[in-house]
Amino acid sequence: MTKTPAAPAPTPADTDLVLVRRTVAGDQKAFELLVIKYQRRIERLIGRMVRDQDLVQDIAQETFIRAYRALGQFRGEAQFYTWLYRIAVNTAKKALVDLRRDPVISESALKGGGGDDDDETSGVENELTSAETPETVLAAKEIAATVNSAMEALPEELRQAVTLREIEGLSYEEIAEVMNCPIGTVRSRIFRAREAISAKVRPMLENQSGKRW
Repeated sequence: MTKTPAAPAPTPADTDLVLVRRTVAGDQKAFELLVIKYQRRIERLIGRMVRDQDLVQDIAQETFIRAYRALGQFRGEAQFYTWLYRIAVNTAKKALVDLRRDPVISESALKGGGGDDDDETSGVENELTSAETPETVLAAKEIAATVNSAMEALPEELRQAVTLREIEGLSYEEIAEVMNCPIGTVRSRIFRAREAISAKVRPMLENQSGKRW
């Protein structure tokens, strides 16, 4: 008796598409699974665009509401998370426009929140503090703060591109899809963003290399 070959295990993309189809068919639990899977990543992405942590969760919620309403239009031609990221970016952009119209909220946003900013720079700090002393810890924190400051100072399009690449780990092709621009534009934006950040951090690293702890 010939054995039927085992079906290949479903990929994450396949799983997402199944959940989308189940949601469209009326299975609310399926959409809840998609929210659970991507909520943290979406909030992290939005948090890099909108510095007011009180607004991050609201924008993330609005992103998932918009995604839910548009699920019937999702055909599976792109990865689901790429499609979702595009909605998140557009929702955050709209929120930023609204912030500029509301000076009360805008002032709060400009002050920024605490939140999880240090999560993204913890790797830098860990590398720099292998021989921890008060001085090296302080130096690491200063460099991490400079990286964050340099990120915030970038033009919006550059900040989005480098965030999607360096923090979210998307490929150039996926970023081009999310940002709806040619891949050459993506490469240019990421290069310019890295150069701008490096220009801010390089003098600090050179100063630290000349010191003895």
